Amino acid sequence: MKDLFGRPGKISGLVLRIMQCLFAAASIGIMASAHGFTVSTAFCYLIASMGLQILWSSVLACIDIHALWLKRDLNNQIVFILFFVGDWVTATLSLAAACSSAGVAVLFVKDTNLCRPGSGLSCSMFQIAVSLAFVAWFLLAITSYVLFWLVASP
Repeated sequence: MKDLFGRPGKISGLVLRIMQCLFAAASIGIMASAHGFTVSTAFCYLIASMGLQILWSSVLACIDIHALWLKRDLNNQIVFILFFVGDWVTATLSLAAACSSAGVAVLFVKDTNLCRPGSGLSCSMFQIAVSLAFVAWFLLAITSYVLFWLVASP
């Protein structure tokens, strides 16, 4: 097996998982604290998707911590396949949530008068939360790509 950046059981993999959790949690926190986030189902889907990403990434971060603590290598094809499938499912859901929320945020800001002053919607907070969700997805895409190469390599 190749020693790739972001591989499970390595420091780089642990850092990527922790950063995924932090950006997803920041996205949830900002979206949930924004006034009027329940206006759109896409925003609620973003919170649910980022919550799933936090759960998945924190479990894998715990596995990385355990492997680093015991100085064990997670050089197991079955483990890589399990992580690969979970990462790709989570990445697909996260990208869909971020894209749909971005579309609604653009609709609110550019095409309607819902974001005018005094409307009660925190459109700038919506945009920040969506941006953080895209960063969380990008970090998850990196680990998904690494796992793809680990599963595909002999």
